[in-house]
Amino acid sequence: MKHLSIIMLSCAVCLAGCASQSALDNTRNDIDSIKTRLFSMDRDLATVREESKVSVGAIEKGFKVDVASVRKMSADIQATIDSTKSDMQSLNGKVDDTSLAVKKTAEDLARYREDADKRIIALEDRVLKQQTLLDSLSKSMADMAKAKNDEANSSPDALYLKGLDSLKAGDVVTAREQFTKFLDQNPKNELAANAYYWIGETYYTEKNYDSAILSYQEVIKNYPGKDKVVAAMLKQAMAFNAIKDTKSARFVLKKLIEGFPKSEEAKKAKVLLKGMR
Repeated sequence: MKHLSIIMLSCAVCLAGCASQSALDNTRNDIDSIKTRLFSMDRDLATVREESKVSVGAIEKGFKVDVASVRKMSADIQATIDSTKSDMQSLNGKVDDTSLAVKKTAEDLARYREDADKRIIALEDRVLKQQTLLDSLSKSMADMAKAKNDEANSSPDALYLKGLDSLKAGDVVTAREQFTKFLDQNPKNELAANAYYWIGETYYTEKNYDSAILSYQEVIKNYPGKDKVVAAMLKQAMAFNAIKDTKSARFVLKKLIEGFPKSEEAKKAKVLLKGMR
């Protein structure tokens, strides 16, 4: 029993020694791990400190540059303010000078305006007189032009040409009125025979053959030596034929052929005579 107790005690001591050694090893390992971690932390802290120094240096350098720039800008602004103050003082002086000049100019301008008003009034009076004279002269010239135009329009040649123009335009009534007016004012004019002939033509165009025959007869009877006599005889014969008075038509055509055998109207008269048989 005693030996058993000794053996058990020895075993307990051995077990206790083994347990203590294991705990000691674990403790050493933990201490090593903590040392490693502390070393790593010191190294990281050193790195952070170094980086902080660099950053702070850069920031400090940038701050110094900004401060210098601000100081320069402040100096420039102050210089500008000083210059502006100087310019304002100079401008104030100029304004005072200008005010005096303007006041003087205003007085001169008032005198000038007064003088100009007088001159304008005098000029307007002259213009009014000139305008009155010009209006009177224009009226006189217009009256003279109208009188000249009326005289030209009422001249024998003008009346005759108006009649021809109206006849060519197909306005036989107006043409007849103008030729009639021409004959009333100029019965002995050398164009009187022509006027009677054209009056006959206006009637012939309207198929008023009786009146046409009488107008053609005026040419044949009163102007025997005129060129229009032959044409009047031919148209008169045609008018007689139109109203079925072939006897009178033949008589006039034969006289035409006998009196003016070589004329173009005589050739036409021969053709008409053959057609009447």
